Amino acid sequence: MAAMRILACVAAASALQAPAQTRRPATKLQALGVVEGLGALAVGGGLAVLLAEDNRDIDDKTEVERYFNGEEGFGRWNKIYSESDDVNGVQQEIRDGHAQTIDKVLSWAEADGRTVCDLGCGVGSLAIPLAQKGATVSASDISNAMATEASKRAAAAGITTATFETSDMENVNGEYDTVSCIDVMIHYPTDKMVGLVDKLCALSKDKIYVSFAPKTPQLAVLKKVGSLFPGPSKATRAYLHKEEDVVAALAKNGFKVDRSHLTSQNFYFSLLLEATATA
Repeated sequence: MAAMRILACVAAASALQAPAQTRRPATKLQALGVVEGLGALAVGGGLAVLLAEDNRDIDDKTEVERYFNGEEGFGRWNKIYSESDDVNGVQQEIRDGHAQTIDKVLSWAEADGRTVCDLGCGVGSLAIPLAQKGATVSASDISNAMATEASKRAAAAGITTATFETSDMENVNGEYDTVSCIDVMIHYPTDKMVGLVDKLCALSKDKIYVSFAPKTPQLAVLKKVGSLFPGPSKATRAYLHKEEDVVAALAKNGFKVDRSHLTSQNFYFSLLLEATATA
């Protein structure tokens, strides 16, 4: 599923810009709440957006499934991934950032006559336009609510060459010309990332498009700081990944990265890789 969780916490812009003697001390930083977003983080205008992680005794897959099937999680993301005007500034940034990543995939990927497996399809943001461009798409999401919404949107658009099912990635099988997995890897810890890449490669005969929140020194530090601001509304854990680790996992399976693109919004960071089978 195309979703990432970011914890917004702030030393208010007015406080940061005020004279030194009137600024609130760092210990007064207040967590403004969780923004269940796709991206990583931004620092600017007095707002620090921190990738957060908590330590509840529940596995990541169950967390993600429960959240995106729930009224709050599904409702929020269905709205973000729509044309609704009922979004705040942060949600709009996330919408725009995700759309840029999707548009980049669409500009790179061949579609006409191709078979595509879209893993973590969400509401069909990529699967539907790929089908419109001539691909036969098999899309899936761990969230039944998301997969059902994607199917409804495809039907409304008159799409007959895309199917949507509820499934975790481990249970998806077959061979496809192209496999896509956009903004899903953030739900996979480091020790499971390689297994995810192995699965993508096993399904693909030619191309893979995968995006993730890159693990840079800055993002890693802010993610660590974000863990100091726990909140009851946290939804899912967020994991960063080193680009070289993902590239190595692809190479181990016989896939070479041809090009990459970093989409960067104030509240959204996502590194997209295009990889091609070498054998």
